Amino acid sequence: MAKKSALVIVESPTKAKTISKYLGSEYSVKATVGHVRDLPQRELGVDVEKGFKPKYVTIKGKSKTLAELKKAASTSTDVYIATDPDREGEAIAWHVASQLKTEGQIHRVLFHEITKTAVAEAMSTPVVLDDHKVDAQQARRILDRIVGYKLSPLLWKSIKTGLSAGRVQTVALRIIVEREAAIRAFKPEEYWSVEVDLNAKKKDFEAKLLKVKGKKPKLENEKATMKVVDAVKGKPFIVSSVTRKERRRNPAAPFTTSTMQQEAAKRHGFASSRTMQVAQQLYEGIELGSEGAVGLITYMRTDSVRVSDTAIDAARDFVRSKHGDDYLPAKPNVYSSKKKSKVQDAHEAVRPSEPSRTPESVKAFLSPEQLKLYRLIWQRFVASQMNPAVYDTTTIDFLVEEDYLFRATGSVVKFDGYHAIYHEAKEEEEEATLDDMSPVPALDKGDEAKVKEIKPNQHFTDPPPRFSEASLVKELEGQGIGRPSTYSSIIKTLKDRQYVELLQKRFHATELGETVSRVMVRRFPDIFNVEFTSGMELELDKVEEGEIGWKDVLSNFYHPFKKTLDEIDTADLIRDAHDVGEIEKEVCEKCGTGKMTVKSGRYGPFIACSNYPTCKFTRQLKKDKQPDQPTDEKCEKCQSAMVIKSGRFGQFLACTKYPECKHTQSISLGVKCPTCAKGDLTERRTKRGRSFYGCTKYPDCDFSTWNRPVPDPCPECKFEGSEFRSTKAKGEYRICLKCSHEFTVEASTASE
Repeated sequence: MAKKSALVIVESPTKAKTISKYLGSEYSVKATVGHVRDLPQRELGVDVEKGFKPKYVTIKGKSKTLAELKKAASTSTDVYIATDPDREGEAIAWHVASQLKTEGQIHRVLFHEITKTAVAEAMSTPVVLDDHKVDAQQARRILDRIVGYKLSPLLWKSIKTGLSAGRVQTVALRIIVEREAAIRAFKPEEYWSVEVDLNAKKKDFEAKLLKVKGKKPKLENEKATMKVVDAVKGKPFIVSSVTRKERRRNPAAPFTTSTMQQEAAKRHGFASSRTMQVAQQLYEGIELGSEGAVGLITYMRTDSVRVSDTAIDAARDFVRSKHGDDYLPAKPNVYSSKKKSKVQDAHEAVRPSEPSRTPESVKAFLSPEQLKLYRLIWQRFVASQMNPAVYDTTTIDFLVEEDYLFRATGSVVKFDGYHAIYHEAKEEEEEATLDDMSPVPALDKGDEAKVKEIKPNQHFTDPPPRFSEASLVKELEGQGIGRPSTYSSIIKTLKDRQYVELLQKRFHATELGETVSRVMVRRFPDIFNVEFTSGMELELDKVEEGEIGWKDVLSNFYHPFKKTLDEIDTADLIRDAHDVGEIEKEVCEKCGTGKMTVKSGRYGPFIACSNYPTCKFTRQLKKDKQPDQPTDEKCEKCQSAMVIKSGRFGQFLACTKYPECKHTQSISLGVKCPTCAKGDLTERRTKRGRSFYGCTKYPDCDFSTWNRPVPDPCPECKFEGSEFRSTKAKGEYRICLKCSHEFTVEASTASE
């Protein structure tokens, strides 16, 4: 163990408080509160001509923190640097160690979980700083700095100032933009299905047309479908075969960072960044009354599903004591990661530090969000050491008129297994599972089912779905974009930069995001693509494993990158970002001879006369303003005519006597507000340009909805206002704004 007056350095004050309780008065525990040294903000900070030598400076506001650490280290016999056990933590440790002057030794300590036992064990087995891990982090930091520093000015010149490009974020943006393009280009195809409502042994169930003359049916129109319906109408549905099977559903592995973010998004609607913030709190320590601060989960940035034998034994003991031997497999369930890199298997899976500490036992000490995430982590881990859920599935076939095969499939739970603790969440577009199947009656070959209704159903193929928080994280992981510690920051950055926005829990690329993606991908296709970005992650892993040098990685990237950069023409960038074909055909309105051309200045692109400097005429490069639209409305103040104008936040009514009369008003949709009944509902725009609908009495009334209100009356409560909805499956329908009753509207009377 360490000598008296030893110094322990961690990142977080919360973590410091928890560890201090375990170590006692012989140790002084201080926090860096994140990084203390980094590349300078207002310059590249990398000498590419001298082997990519970085210039590190003390981060603004961290001088006092660093001075306190230096002072404490100078009076300590030993220094233990216990920053997080990943690349970022190693880099912080390296920077801190380089600034300290102490007569004692500097040790590196890794806390994979913050419990009394784990802290004591880590302190008794210190390690040395991992230079390879530091090199990997340094390579990533320099790589990202070069890309951002060199490419962001191109966006300033071609789009507008203040934008920024990111090596990984731009590829993630490209994925979202390309999905948006696929949705726009999608052309739905019509297809039909035939379902039959049946009844047997006092149970209703459904059978679907599976084959026609032994082949999968191709019902592309109503005529072909009705031919099938007419052929089976009035014919007996007699069971031709019955197949019964037992199927098992195995529990999922304990959480990795990615699967934790996905499940938290699906089940609780957490943004990835919020999931990681709450997980950090659970890892660093929660005050549990008289017990003090306790770290409730293991380190939350990991690609591994590996779990220690001690934790497995604890989980099995819990299952045995609470659920009995029927729920416990004969041998522990062992999971393995699909990824082969040693780096990606450095930590255990995300799990409770003490499985015996149930969510209910700590409920009183946790915030609602902390409890939700801890319960999710605890349930997933304990369930991973339980027996599978077992289902009895039954498939009943009806061969009608020897040509038409209808099939009914059902399942019932025979043994709930791990479902006694945990069920995986599922998004709308994900495939149905055994849990989604309804039971079917116990029929045998030769039994007859009564036909209640034969239903020909028209369908249209659906476009690929937009990404949710969960599916985007899954896509990033599957494509090898980023690493566990970066998924949440990637998504947060895209939202903060207003390149994407989250509407109804799905990511939409903004016009700005699509423009940024288009410019960067067209000019740097070899950098902003999935293959290059995932390959770079593997290169960084090899640096951490000591297989290649970090300078080699940077050199291999930089030289072709610089060659492409040197060949960039600013005018071409502007053409990538804007449609200027017609503008460049114009003749200067001032001199009458010069052609208009695109240029870039301090505040972004603009249009100028080609006769410069003889003619200095310029104008802004922006879309033409929409002309005013006349209306029958009269101004409330002066009774003059009102026109529809287009502004930053959408259309509005304005008086034609402006500027003498400055009266404006929102355009009513003909629907009263369901909340206050005083205001009208009107269309508005978010700052990012998306439409929503709100009350004209705002801010006194804050009612709003994303779906367009229409004046179709509700048949239940008679309120004359509903939301317009339309899906491929249902077609057009309405949802009452007042009572949420769902109803359809005949085409002749529909408002839309």
